[in-house]
Amino acid sequence: MDRFPSGQYIRLALAGLTMVLVVACATKKAPSGPSTAESAQPPAPTAAPWTPETPAPTLQVESSADVYNKQGVLKRIHFETNKWDIQPEDRKILKENAAWILAHPQFKVTVEGHCDERNTEAYNLALGERRANAAKEYLVGLGVPADKIQTVSYGKSRPLCTQHDEACWSQNRRDEFVLQDAK
Repeated sequence: MDRFPSGQYIRLALAGLTMVLVVACATKKAPSGPSTAESAQPPAPTAAPWTPETPAPTLQVESSADVYNKQGVLKRIHFETNKWDIQPEDRKILKENAAWILAHPQFKVTVEGHCDERNTEAYNLALGERRANAAKEYLVGLGVPADKIQTVSYGKSRPLCTQHDEACWSQNRRDEFVLQDAK
């Protein structure tokens, strides 16, 4: 005796055939070549590679003495009242300044001697000159060529601080180091 009536065989066979067709359609690959409709059209034009109309500007790095002076690459040193000898804490600063000057031979340096407001103008001009010369001698001793260093004294005419007390005066007793472009 048959387990399935004859109508069920047909339905079962149709269901199996449907499944085979569904699986076969799902795994069908796309054609690898162009179809006849696509092959009739001309290929799309390719773009030419991009070239700039004007050359790119070159990077200009500013390295003038004025730029370095504004950055404060050379540090100032300070002095005690009526003295021009280099203090131990300022020797390190002078060594760093000398190393920078030696690494940048395209520059010269002016050592500016300054004083506080006390004493006469003539006294302060002479004291400022001694201070500038003391720093120059120290830099020359560290290997900086003497012809790269100029000195000038401003006495008390260019104070950093204008208060009338010791804290302010101690800021004004100084040597400044100003770079110039060597010509």
